[in-house]
Amino acid sequence: MKRRGGQGYTGVPAWVYALAVVGAAFILLPLLAIVAKVNWAQFFPLITSESSLTALGLSLRTSAASTVLCVLLGVPLALVLARSPFPGQRLLRAFVLLPLVLPPVVGGIALLYTFGRQGLLGKSLELAGVQVAFSTTAVVLAQTFVALPFLVVSLEGALRTAGSKYEAVAATLGAGPGTVLRRVTVPLVLPGLASGAVLSFARSLGEFGATLTFAGSLQGVTRTLPLEIYLQRETDADAAVALSLVLVAVAIAVVGLSYGGRRAGIRTGNRAESGATK
Repeated sequence: MKRRGGQGYTGVPAWVYALAVVGAAFILLPLLAIVAKVNWAQFFPLITSESSLTALGLSLRTSAASTVLCVLLGVPLALVLARSPFPGQRLLRAFVLLPLVLPPVVGGIALLYTFGRQGLLGKSLELAGVQVAFSTTAVVLAQTFVALPFLVVSLEGALRTAGSKYEAVAATLGAGPGTVLRRVTVPLVLPGLASGAVLSFARSLGEFGATLTFAGSLQGVTRTLPLEIYLQRETDADAAVALSLVLVAVAIAVVGLSYGGRRAGIRTGNRAESGATK
């Protein structure tokens, strides 16, 4: 079966459409339930209360900091995984991507036994007068731990899709590895990097389990917006629903930005490809 005008095969069985509708409804109905449950008359007072604004501000600051850490650590990881074959590469990739499937609370426990007072590195840090656990720094580390794989996956995929032929051409013209990375590689995969950074920010903003386990819930220090929603659920359900809607809106905006970045990356790659063949 073809589209009118011969634009390609689009034959899909009717039962596939039926299951697709069920799948879409499974995602959309809970979101619509949140919208229906919001107390619109008190919406703005609920999301602008002192505790809500404090939690939102903390979430935005820590998510921005963790995104910077994800870029600083994730770009080298993605480059090594995509460009430098070495023994144990698959094992390293598996460990880097492990937080994607690991329960966040397990990640929090792992961080606690690494940076806590009696942790692997925490003892030395404690002697140096640095306390990480149950601090704002712990929030940033917890968010980075769960968000880093998103940037690595996005950027590694962009690097593999782009290939290395342009980098090879630049190297044959005398450019050093640092120059090739700065002038060729990074601009070529910039949309993929931006998409990964946006996804990392979104994942950091929604982090709950690892943050609660490793950083606790201290107002103004470690109580991020997801923790505030969890606590408000027990005392003020309207506030919890209103704040949940805020996070849903942010997530939708982030997904839109990420999708736009991926489409821009495809267009950039197509332009580069067409330019190379002329």
